[in-house]
Amino acid sequence: MNPTTNQRINGTRLWDTLMAMAEIGATPKGGVKRLTLTEVDKAGRQRFTEWCEAIGLTVRVDAIGNMFGRREGRDPTRKPVLLGSHLDSQPTGGKFDGALGVIAGLEVMRTLNDLNIQTEAPIELVNWTDEEGSRFGHSLMGSGVWAGVYDQAKTYALKDLDGITVGEALDAIGYKGPHPARPFPADAYFELHIEQGPFLEREGKQIGIVTGAQAQVWYDAVITGQDAHAGTTPPSTRKDALVAAARVIAKVDEMMRARGDDGRGTVGRLQVFPNSCNVVPGEVRFSIEFRHPDGAEIEGIAKSFPAAAKALVEATGCSLELKELFVIPAQPFDKECVDLVRQAAARLGYPAREIISGAGHDAVYVARLIPTAMIFTPCKDGLSHNEAESILPEEAEAGCQVLFEAVVARANR
Repeated sequence: MNPTTNQRINGTRLWDTLMAMAEIGATPKGGVKRLTLTEVDKAGRQRFTEWCEAIGLTVRVDAIGNMFGRREGRDPTRKPVLLGSHLDSQPTGGKFDGALGVIAGLEVMRTLNDLNIQTEAPIELVNWTDEEGSRFGHSLMGSGVWAGVYDQAKTYALKDLDGITVGEALDAIGYKGPHPARPFPADAYFELHIEQGPFLEREGKQIGIVTGAQAQVWYDAVITGQDAHAGTTPPSTRKDALVAAARVIAKVDEMMRARGDDGRGTVGRLQVFPNSCNVVPGEVRFSIEFRHPDGAEIEGIAKSFPAAAKALVEATGCSLELKELFVIPAQPFDKECVDLVRQAAARLGYPAREIISGAGHDAVYVARLIPTAMIFTPCKDGLSHNEAESILPEEAEAGCQVLFEAVVARANR
C-alpha cells in the first residue's frame, strides 16, 4: 500500500493532545518545566503510557527509562520502524520542544487505527530519557546509553546539583525498567521536531528536510583565583576568577563570530563563588560549547581553544581546569529515509527546504546504528528553550502528516 493524501492525521486531536501534555509542568508564563526523572516527568510518562495503552500499544521501559510503545505489523519477522522524541524539558522550556515528536508519533498510531491500517513492519513510538541534559549535565542521555555512546554504570552515577544520582532518580519515580538499555534490531528511526531556529519561518517553508546534524564539542571549566576583600584588595594583588571567566567567555563569542552564521559558541551556565557583592570572586565554574556543520571546524576549535583559554586565565593570575566532556562529529542522516521525507513533503504540496540541524537530538546517536531522518517544523521567531516558544496548529499538523507518510512508506516497503 502506498500512502496517499486522503489518509489524513487528525490535526485537532494532535493539537489537543499537545495542550494536554503541556498541562503537566505548566509554568505561569505559558511554558513547561518537566525536568527529567522528577515527579513531574513521572506524571508526563504516566499520561503517555495511558494514551499508548488506550490504543492498543504495548509499552516497555528499559534500564535508563527509555519508553517504547509497540504496534504490531503484519510480518512479525520484520524489524520495527521507530519514531519519537522526548518529553523532558528545560527548566524554563516550551510546550513543543521534544513533545511535538512524541505526541505526533502518538497521532500517527491513532490514525493508523482510525484507518484500520496494519503496516507490514511493526512500528514503535519512543520517549527517550533526558534529551535536554539540564538536570544531570549530560544531554542525549537515554539515546546515548541505548546507542552505547555512554556507559550505563557511569551514567547512573551522574549527580544533579542536589547530589541525587541518575540511578536514584530512576528508582524514585519507578522508571528503571527491566529491559536492557541497548540497541535492538530496528529498520529506521524518524523524529519530528521544531526547528529551534529562524530559517523556515524566515523563508516561508512549512517543512525542514533535515539532512544531518552539526558537530559539537562541550567543556566544563573551573577557574580558580583568590577570594579577597573588594574594598581593600588593589589591582596589583587581585586574582579575580570572574574577570578571567569574562575574558574566556568573550573568546568563545569571538571564535563563534569568526565563523559567520554557521558558527555557534555558548556559555550557558555560570556559578560564581562565594557570590558576595563585596568579595572578589575566588572561583567560577561554567559550561562551554561550540557547534558547526563542518566537523573539521570543530576539530580545529578543540585543538586551539584550550591553549587560548589557558593563556587568558593565567594572564590574570588565576588557573584554569578545562575538562572536555565530549566531541560529537557531524552526523549525516540516511539518504533513503531523508528521501522519504522529501517525497512526502512534495506529494503533500508543502513548501520545504533542506536544512542542517543546529541542535543536538536523540536522532544523532540513533543514526549511528540505524537509518535515520528528521523533519522540522517552523517555530515563531526561531525561539526555543524558552517559555514563549510557539508554533501554529497547522504547522504541527503539516509536520505530523509528513511523519505519517514517511513512516508508513518505510514500514510497508
